[in-house]
Amino acid sequence: MDFFSYILLSGLLVTAAGIDLATQKIPNKLTFPVITIALSFHTATAGFEGLLFSLGGVVAGIALLIVPYLMGGMGAGDAKLMGAVGAIIGVKAVFFTFLFSAIAGGVYATILILIRRDHFRGFFGKISATVINFLLFRKYFPQPANTARENQPRLCYGLAIALGTGLYMTLKLSGYDILNL
Repeated sequence: MDFFSYILLSGLLVTAAGIDLATQKIPNKLTFPVITIALSFHTATAGFEGLLFSLGGVVAGIALLIVPYLMGGMGAGDAKLMGAVGAIIGVKAVFFTFLFSAIAGGVYATILILIRRDHFRGFFGKISATVINFLLFRKYFPQPANTARENQPRLCYGLAIALGTGLYMTLKLSGYDILNL
């Protein structure tokens, strides 16, 4: 990664995490321009190969989070944010940032559950019923909505994406290239 990519990625992550924590949304006004800038930059610096590098990262980033989005586990902004990250760092790297983000999200969710455990009564029963129904019938049957949903804590996955990608960037800057293991 070059200096421009680190700056663009850092700005994207800090902004997305801040907006997500404040509004629980990641706006298209943030992700789409970054995708466009990354596509243009990689095309200008590496030609058609750069375009494929960046476009592949967008597709891979969105594809990694499309199933959780379709199942209602996260918003479309989270998937588009991962696509924007992929546009900057490419297919291979977005896969590792996805894994690091999943770990950060798991730690974040565990902390949220431990802090607000009164809000999660019955949650795991609903999740297990959904998974069992999906495995048995190969169809998704949504669980009835909780009427007190606005009072429940929400996981701002933009923060997890920022932390996971930040970990990847830190490892890369410290000389540990996870892509060449």
